[in-house]
Amino acid sequence: MSTRILVVDDDPEVIRLIGQVLRSAIPPFDVEAVGSAAAGLDKLAAEPFDGVLLDYRLPDIDGLACLLRIRQTYPDLPVVVFTGSGSEEVAVEAMKLGASDYVVKHGKYLTRVATVLREALGRSELQRIAARHGSPDEAHVPTSTAGPSAAFRERLHAAGVVGDSPAFALALALAERAVSSTATVLLTGESGTGKDVLARAIHEHGARASGPYLAQNCAALPETLLESELFGHVRGAFTGADRARRGLFEEASGGTLFLDEIGETSLVLQAKLLRVLEERCVRPIGSSDSRPVDVRVLAATNTDLLRAIDDGRFRRDLYYRLNVFPVRLPALRERGDDILRLATYFLERFATDEGKVPPRLEPDALELLVGYAWPGNVRELGNEMHRLVLCAEPGERVGASRLAGEIVAAPRAPGVIGRDAHRPLREIVNEVEIAEINSRLREHGYNRSQTAKSLGITREALWAKMKQLGVAVRRRIAPTAEEEEQ
Repeated sequence: MSTRILVVDDDPEVIRLIGQVLRSAIPPFDVEAVGSAAAGLDKLAAEPFDGVLLDYRLPDIDGLACLLRIRQTYPDLPVVVFTGSGSEEVAVEAMKLGASDYVVKHGKYLTRVATVLREALGRSELQRIAARHGSPDEAHVPTSTAGPSAAFRERLHAAGVVGDSPAFALALALAERAVSSTATVLLTGESGTGKDVLARAIHEHGARASGPYLAQNCAALPETLLESELFGHVRGAFTGADRARRGLFEEASGGTLFLDEIGETSLVLQAKLLRVLEERCVRPIGSSDSRPVDVRVLAATNTDLLRAIDDGRFRRDLYYRLNVFPVRLPALRERGDDILRLATYFLERFATDEGKVPPRLEPDALELLVGYAWPGNVRELGNEMHRLVLCAEPGERVGASRLAGEIVAAPRAPGVIGRDAHRPLREIVNEVEIAEINSRLREHGYNRSQTAKSLGITREALWAKMKQLGVAVRRRIAPTAEEEEQ
């Protein structure tokens, strides 16, 4: 049975174009269209629909008022709102009122409509599955608006940065702040969580977007080759150096250098990286002269760098040079609401790449996908969807038996669906604050005056925050006179 979509828009040309796009999609949508809010509400009362495309500007009442009335009567019906260019605040308000997503009528917006609709329908299906797993209230929770701005989220979608669970939204909100900054960013998280994709997005949407973006996996080369790759060398610096070569720091000047797996570098190389970050200049191997560089550094690791510091494997001073702006990417198992959305995105993308019709996931396959722990995170999910596209017949409905053996055989972890994805944002923010305060306390020998100064707050404010968050008070050094007076 085709997916039935109701289009509510008073522009006949838009209705014609949307109808063409949706009816020619693979698989096609069954489209009905009306020209006013009243006609749309009457149509919904008379016939069943799977989703609604709703224009913000309508001749009788505005789209947000119509959205409210739809939500009151049909709380689970996916509704995607059309907004005009430059009206991102309207899109944000629509999301607050319960819209599943929005599309800005600007540029090549028609190319995104089918994908946005499928994602909205997919989230609705995931909420129904979650409700059957003991979280009945989740089916009535609108998409969270906490996190990045609608405009930033729109720009990231094309790069494959997909997801709106609270844990992931917090990471994107921090990334958006990093875009407008020149600070060094440290991306942390398990392997496969998308640190490299987010690093590129931070570069492409920032002030250095017109400059080069270069990336180096620090675990991919031995120390001597990595040093040459990063800093360059002069002719004759070592055997085989028959000509001078500029390093990545120089090549990326005016742009961004992404250092992935920074935790795998040697202590010797870490000292040289520290010098570059402090002095903003590089000295090629074999040269006695330093060369200035203008480069923003983004770094990433799946290693616990604080533990590596305690073990003597990572320099504390380099850690604090890198950790100016930390962004943690959550594991996929912490993003329950995003699993189906990502699966749909990957099926559509890989089917397009392979020139095939995407398969459709049966409910029993969806159950396994959202219940699996995904040790390989987003990368593993993407690989599994790519495999399904290659192995399934065009448009085939894929059941659980067609999934990879490890997914089918894996024990179901209770509460995986939405386990962390529906936690209050305040709870997630508290965890971030606790981790940062503990980190700064360790750095300053548990001296609260110095810790407060490094955080840009007063000692009294730090003390109140520690009490509020339940941060344990420890001292490794003698208290200052100020602290003794406290």
